[in-house]
Amino acid sequence: MTLLKIARMGHPVLRRPAPAVADPRDPDVARLVADMVETMADADGIGLAAPQVHVGRRVIVFRVPAERAEADEPEPPAGLTALVNPEIEPLDDEIALGLEGCLSIPGLRGIVPRHARIRYRGTTPEGAAVEREAEGLHARVVQHEIDHLDGILFLDRMPDLTTLVFESEVHHLLDEMEDEDEAGDGAEDGEGGRR
Repeated sequence: MTLLKIARMGHPVLRRPAPAVADPRDPDVARLVADMVETMADADGIGLAAPQVHVGRRVIVFRVPAERAEADEPEPPAGLTALVNPEIEPLDDEIALGLEGCLSIPGLRGIVPRHARIRYRGTTPEGAAVEREAEGLHARVVQHEIDHLDGILFLDRMPDLTTLVFESEVHHLLDEMEDEDEAGDGAEDGEGGRR
């Protein structure tokens, strides 16, 4: 396995839609997934899309730590998920706000609206079909990574850039969100991970 270089905002690979993978069981896909997993772990991330490592293919990897999942959401899948040609479908119109970061935009976080509940599907590198429903951080991670496959960064989804902050200052934003939440109009998802 090899640590791959993570593309940073400004590199054109992050803005190009990635083409579909013809054969998810191609050995090159398995090697790419293994390298992405190692790169994600080394960067302390919870999700990574192939364009983030300079590869224009529809491949994502993610893990949702159980301790980061919210108490009332279904338990996320154990361990790591790798999907080829993933797709999402919102399950309703509910939108949740949450704090997101990105390995391609190091040091910054912002409040991003996402569908609260989704169904996603794709194929594993072994060729097995996957279809799951997700909510909370699990749904947020999947949507974030699939956005990367479409050339979209979390900044593009932010309706209010005043909530874009450096990670070292995020505690101020979280305190403000908590105060607003107590008043009845704050963000719903809390702190999200870097993807």
